[in-house]
Amino acid sequence: MRRPILLTGMPRSGTTWVARILTASGEVGHINEPFNLAVSPGTLRVPADHWYAYVTAQNEDRYLPALTRVLEFEYPLVRELRRCRSRTDVLHTLKWWRDFVRSRGRRPLVKEPHAVFSAGWFAERLGSDVVVMVREPLAVVSSWKRLEWSFDFTNLLEQPALMRDWLGPFEAEMTAALSPASDLVDRVALLWRLIYSVVADERFPGVRLVRHEDLSRDPVRGYAELYEALGLTFTDTVAKAVEASSSSENPAETSVEHPHETRIDSKANLQNWRHRLGEDEIARIKAVTEATAALYYPELVWA
Repeated sequence: MRRPILLTGMPRSGTTWVARILTASGEVGHINEPFNLAVSPGTLRVPADHWYAYVTAQNEDRYLPALTRVLEFEYPLVRELRRCRSRTDVLHTLKWWRDFVRSRGRRPLVKEPHAVFSAGWFAERLGSDVVVMVREPLAVVSSWKRLEWSFDFTNLLEQPALMRDWLGPFEAEMTAALSPASDLVDRVALLWRLIYSVVADERFPGVRLVRHEDLSRDPVRGYAELYEALGLTFTDTVAKAVEASSSSENPAETSVEHPHETRIDSKANLQNWRHRLGEDEIARIKAVTEATAALYYPELVWA
């Protein structure tokens, strides 16, 4: 197996955009979110019971066999076809099967924001290069709000090893966030703080940290630097893919119906949080995330 790449961070931090640009090289094969619990026919999953499953040497037997097959681009076509219930399911399954077949021999790229707490295991056990995406908390929370996504902290509280190793100091806040008095904005802001507090911890493995805003302001340069860091070849074809994905001729934001579309005016997208969040919401996000955000964005303006 060629050295894997784990691309992680947090949903809506830019992992989908980066994955598509990295696969434009033809040197890597894309493996999409194997830890995602939203199971659909054709999309391969490892046997995780919680969002942000925490994999360590102690529980790897549960995950390693399935993940190893995925990293080698083995695809159980017959099994997935049996799960299909519609023509759309069949088309989706055949697309993934073709993508896996084409990717054999390429370097595996696991795009999985939900594996952020398992980055150390990926680096040590699988020899992965780890790229962590970070995006300003106002932008992330506003994007989750627009899509009406929230988070249930039971997924983290029910993982004893994760609480022991990383999240113990946040237990009281997570428990409080289970209350109906805590809304989507409060919960997503807290999740942002948890994730990026862990990434900033000195015990976290060495990673390539990429700020979404830096890519958005200067996409060609930013991607060229990322390609170099990962040992990939930044060709004219890749540069054109970057330009097409970030052009000012693209829409300023994606539609709610197609949230994973990556052709967008990347510079205009930097300001979209302004019309999505109210003053009270901005103040609450700042109160929760400001200290952690300063580690990544010392220049951040909260207005």
